[in-house]
Amino acid sequence: MEDLRDRTLRGGFAKVCALVVNFLLRIGSLMVLARLLDPEDFGLVAMVTVVTGVFEKFRDAGLSVVTVQRATITNEQVSTLFWINMLVGGILGLLLLAIAPLLVSFYHDPRLFWVTVVLAVGFIVNAGGVQHSALLQREMRFVALAVIETLSLSVSTAVGISMAFAGYKYWALVGMGISLPVISTVCFWLATAWVPGMPHRGVGLSSMIRFGGTTTLNTFAVYIAYNLEKVLLGRFWGAEALGIYGRAYQLINIPTDSLNSATGGIATSALSRLQDDPNRFKNYFLKGYSLVLAVTLPITIACALLADDLILVVLGPQWTDAAQIFRLLTPTVLVFALINPTGWLLYSLGLVGRSLRISLVIAPLVIAAYLLGLPYGPSGVAIAYSAAMTVWLIPHMVWCTHDTIISFRDLLRAARQPFLSAIVAAAVAIPVQFFLGQSLSPFLRLICEGTILIFVYIWMLFYVMEQKAFYLDILWGFKRRSA
Repeated sequence: MEDLRDRTLRGGFAKVCALVVNFLLRIGSLMVLARLLDPEDFGLVAMVTVVTGVFEKFRDAGLSVVTVQRATITNEQVSTLFWINMLVGGILGLLLLAIAPLLVSFYHDPRLFWVTVVLAVGFIVNAGGVQHSALLQREMRFVALAVIETLSLSVSTAVGISMAFAGYKYWALVGMGISLPVISTVCFWLATAWVPGMPHRGVGLSSMIRFGGTTTLNTFAVYIAYNLEKVLLGRFWGAEALGIYGRAYQLINIPTDSLNSATGGIATSALSRLQDDPNRFKNYFLKGYSLVLAVTLPITIACALLADDLILVVLGPQWTDAAQIFRLLTPTVLVFALINPTGWLLYSLGLVGRSLRISLVIAPLVIAAYLLGLPYGPSGVAIAYSAAMTVWLIPHMVWCTHDTIISFRDLLRAARQPFLSAIVAAAVAIPVQFFLGQSLSPFLRLICEGTILIFVYIWMLFYVMEQKAFYLDILWGFKRRSA
């Protein structure tokens, strides 16, 4: 178990470093591309990527989770899973090619045909790295995964920005999207040095495929729930409206996506090894849950209070219409911080059936909200989305924790100190924002108000709530294990 702690902390430290670098890369690329490309360029590509995203949920058929979660797995089983992934990737690529004319007809834009054709190639490339990535995660080689993730994002970002500077417009976003899986798949093969063998029958795949199928249906339902509004906005409000909504949505989700990427793989891998040790499982989970909330809460407050300045600084003055949408989507940052870690709990305990049932309830709830907000445009959809997710929060947490090692009360206790600290920080930041007014430039206002907000939050959390020892222990643990 000490080795598990070592690997978890070492992987956590690597992921934190990668998180910071990747966050800066994503923000930096967004700042540059938002100034080089038009909202229509982003909206045009989003019309296709929201559909390819549906296919993306079937890309690994849930079999990467199988490789990570199972207590034991053989080389023959992994090889067979690899070839199943390749078959699925090929089928998805061909299906996407087949629907390219349908997308052109649906959106009434012929430019979408070749965009769809190019992005279809990514499914075959991605499929070739699924099991290699899963093997790295299973072996808890999170340092290698962090390096690959950062390198792939860096190269794809450079490709996108270079193409945008060269005047390729929306093709810059396509080039950025297709280069990412190419680089990452090549790196996964080099890092594992594993060459798959021939597929085998009779190696116990039936239970794996059932697990993977349930996982895939779960991610598919969740994706539809959280992305259908983009299809509706593109169809009924056009590429420009979708481009503005999409940039606000992307920017608001960068903290959530980054934290989920940094913590999800590590937490699921570590907790899966602790299924038979309830006390350690509970301790690990609640520490991780509290840490995610502690990081997310000040980000949520900053997004709500500093939306106008954030949009001006990050995207530029031509995107001011996105500020209102950005602010309206802010509640979802907090909601996802509270519910995403429950996925670690369900997957590590093998409760994928429950996770699927929860997703099948979320999907119609959120879709109904989109339809109610759609007549009012992007702002109406943003309000409806945030309201639906907020209403669903408590039922989701209760359902996930029912009859598990973790109780709903445990989650509340873990969230109490970060929440109280965040409330006080917001109460201080609001009058500071009013006092500064328009006396400073947007960038300086952002720095001053953000610094005060973070300072008050940390002071409350560390000293008033007496959580300093708890978080510093985690930090020093990262440093010790990395050394």
